[in-house]
Formats: sequence, C-alpha cells, structure tokens
Amino acid sequence: MKRAAAAAALQHLPEAGVVGLGTGSTAKIFIDLVGELVRGGRRLVGVPTSKASRAQAEALGVPLLPDDGPFEVDVCVDGADEVSDGLDLIKGGGGALLREKIVNFAAKKNLIIVDATKLSTRLGTTWAVPVEVARFGHAATAAALARFGRPTLRLRDGAPFVTDQGGLIYDVATGPIDDAADLERALDAVPGVVETGLFVGRADVVIVATPDGARERVRAR
Repeated sequence: MKRAAAAAALQHLPEAGVVGLGTGSTAKIFIDLVGELVRGGRRLVGVPTSKASRAQAEALGVPLLPDDGPFEVDVCVDGADEVSDGLDLIKGGGGALLREKIVNFAAKKNLIIVDATKLSTRLGTTWAVPVEVARFGHAATAAALARFGRPTLRLRDGAPFVTDQGGLIYDVATGPIDDAADLERALDAVPGVVETGLFVGRADVVIVATPDGARERVRAR
C-alpha cells in the first residue's frame, strides 16, 4: 500500500522542477521512484528533508539543492504518522520534523502519502506529538511540556535520539486533540521548543492507499 501511495504521487510532479523529498518509510519508496524518473530523463531537482533522504537521493543520482536555501519548491511529497479528518497531520516519527516543516513551508503544493492505517478522526488518538527541543535545559522544557500531556524522551539503542540539528525529541502523549492549531501555538511558545510535529493546515492533497487502491483527499478551501 505504501508503494501504491508513492506511485500515485508521481502524477503531481512537474516535468521539470524542484521536488521536496520527505523522510520515512513511504517517502523512501517515493525517492526511489524519483530516481527512476531522473534516470529516464526527467529534469527534477530535490530538496531533502533529512540527512538520510539526502544520502538516498545522492546514491540514486538525483540532483539536489544545497541545504542552505532559499528554496522554491514546486511540490513537496512526504509521509505522515497520523492524519485527521480535517487533513491536519502529526509528523516526526522519523525525527526530521524541523526540516520537514521548513521544506513544507517553502512548497507551492504539499502532497502527503499514507496508508489507511494512519487515518484518525482527531490527531493524538494513535500517535504522540513529537516535539524537538534544545539540549540545554531539556529536562526543564520537558517539565513545561507536561502541561499538555505525558512527555517521553525519545531513545535509540538506550541513548537519547539526536536529530540532524543536534536537538532532542520528546514525544508528548496528549490523547485526542480538540484544537490542534491552538496546541501547536501553545507548544511553540514554550522556551526551549525548537519545533513541533503538528502540521496544521499544511497538507494540500493526501493520497491514501488501501488494499483496493489509492484515493485522493483534497483540503477544502
């Protein structure tokens, strides 16, 4: 189903232009497909949202813009960990939420590719909200985050997970979220918070893959 969603996204790509390359298992499949297009002559240039996505695209021969920017992205294609009925998102399961949000903001069109297991009526039902924080005073930041839910420091192999920027991630278990935009603003206001995994109003099209095929959901304007 992930491959079906990634393949359906290809029809949204320009013949020539700049494509945001997301991070995660579904985005990884999409990047493989972009590599095939480039080898076939499509004039596409990528903006990766993580070191992992950059390394993958480079290995496939996809031309890439430097990390410094500025970026003028025609379409950004990325996955999500949870998608609400209103097409708001929780992202950051792969730890790339800051770069993902920067590229998302720079894109003229944002396309999200998921399988049907990622759908929820309200965000927070099945996924905690990833919050990237500065390493300095991170325990104090976590104490402030506890007002919104249970914060858990993300670990990898028993050690704190470190993002590409050198930050740490707390996954905040909020439960179902009544107002994701209000929560995003409140989290952003906590000193020490670098970025949150709440992507509110940032998906233009969501491609959902099911055993019966892929279908598109378009954000109402």
